[in-house]
Amino acid sequence: MRAQNSATGSIAIAVQQQSEQLTGHQSGQRAATGRASGTLLAALGVVAFSLTFPATVWGMESFGPWTFVSLRSVLAAAIAGVFLLALRVPLPGRAHWAGLAVVAAGVVVGFPMLTTLALRTSTTSHSAVVVGLLPLTTAVLAALRTGVRPSRAFWAAAVAGAVVVLGFTLAQSGGSFSAGDAYLFASLLVCAAGYTEGARLARVMPGWQVIGWALVLCLPLTLAGSVLGLTGEPVHLTGHGIIGLLWAAAGSSFLGLYVWYRGMAEIGPARASQLQLAQPLLTLVWAVALLGERLTPAAPVAAAAVLVCIALTQRVK
Repeated sequence: MRAQNSATGSIAIAVQQQSEQLTGHQSGQRAATGRASGTLLAALGVVAFSLTFPATVWGMESFGPWTFVSLRSVLAAAIAGVFLLALRVPLPGRAHWAGLAVVAAGVVVGFPMLTTLALRTSTTSHSAVVVGLLPLTTAVLAALRTGVRPSRAFWAAAVAGAVVVLGFTLAQSGGSFSAGDAYLFASLLVCAAGYTEGARLARVMPGWQVIGWALVLCLPLTLAGSVLGLTGEPVHLTGHGIIGLLWAAAGSSFLGLYVWYRGMAEIGPARASQLQLAQPLLTLVWAVALLGERLTPAAPVAAAAVLVCIALTQRVK
C-alpha cells in the first residue's frame, strides 16, 4: 500500500511539474505575442504620425494655423464622439480625469498648435528631424512618471539615436537652430507628457477611449477656437487643404493615437517611444514625395544609424 501511495505521489508531482512547465511556456508565448502586437500597433502609429507635417503644410494652404488646429480637433472629437455614443461607453472615473487633461493639453492642443506655428517658418524636413528628439524626451518623462528604469544599454542606444537626430538637424540648418525651433522644443515636452500619461491610462481603459475622451474634453475650447479662427483668418479652400485637414483629424488625431496608445500599453512607453526615431526619416520621404522638398545627402546615413539605434532599444531591457 505504501509503495502504491509513493508511486501515486510521484506521478502527481510529475504531472504538476509538467503542468507548471506548460503554463510557463504558454505565458511566455502570450508575452512574446503581446510584445509583437504592441510593436506593430506602435509602428502603425508612427507611420500615421509621419504624415502629420505634410498634411499640416497642405492644410495651411486653405486655413490659418489657429483655424487648422481647432478644426482638426473638432473633427477628430466628432469621430470619437460617434464611437463613444454608439458603443455606450460610460464616463471615465473621477480618478482618470486629471490624466485625460494632461493628454488633452499635450497631444490634442499643445503639440499640434506648437508644431503648426513652427511650420510657418521652418521646412517640413527640418521640423521633422527636430521632433526626432521626442523618443528620448518621452523615455525620460516615462521613467520619472512610472518609476520604470530601463537598462544602461537602452539609454545608450536611445541617447545615440537622439544625438544622430540632433546632429542631422544642426547640419541641415547650418550649425544653428532656426526661429521655429523654440516652438518645436516646447512641443517635445508637452507631447511627451501626453504620451506618458496616455500610456498609463491605456492600461486601465482601451487606447481609443483615452484619446476619444481627451478630444471630447477639449471640444468646448476647440469649438470656440474654430469660430474665432474662421472669423479672423482667411480661408481659401483647395483640394490639398481639405485632404490635409481630414488626414490630420482622422489619421493623426484619432486613428494614429488609437493604435499608438494601444501599442504603448503593451510594450511600455519607453520602448514604444524609440520606434518614433523612424518618424522624422519617414516624414522626409513624404516631404520629398508629396511636397517636392529636396532630400540632403546625409539623410540615408542618418536613416541607417537611427534604424540601428531602434533595433538596439527593442532588444535590450
